[in-house]
Amino acid sequence: MKLPTALGLLFVTLALTYAGCKVDSTNDGAADRNLTVGVVQREIRTGMSGSEVIEALGSPNIVTTDEERREVWVYERYARDVQTAKNGYFLIFAFGSSDEAKSSTRTLTVIVKFDNAKKVRDFAYHASTF
Repeated sequence: MKLPTALGLLFVTLALTYAGCKVDSTNDGAADRNLTVGVVQREIRTGMSGSEVIEALGSPNIVTTDEERREVWVYERYARDVQTAKNGYFLIFAFGSSDEAKSSTRTLTVIVKFDNAKKVRDFAYHASTF
């Protein structure tokens, strides 16, 4: 066997071994802020002003009013996590690869209700993963 051919075969073998298991992770729809249940539990309290809520959670997705015309802020966050793994193999002049993908979706909805004095009177949240 000639030396350049042996080096080429060695290079291909090393390249396939190095790339044999590669994990990519993407996060589609990531929120501008890291809004989590823990942040809501830790930061939001009744009696807070709207500016304090914005400082803690950022701007709401929806601002509306209830039946008594008091403000209600809604935060909705959706994130889709995708992990792909590429598995490669090398077997006597034959090589190939296979892809494996796992995905999950996370949602978080936070509802902040204000009183007539524009202070937080109540808040609720719901998180799910599927």
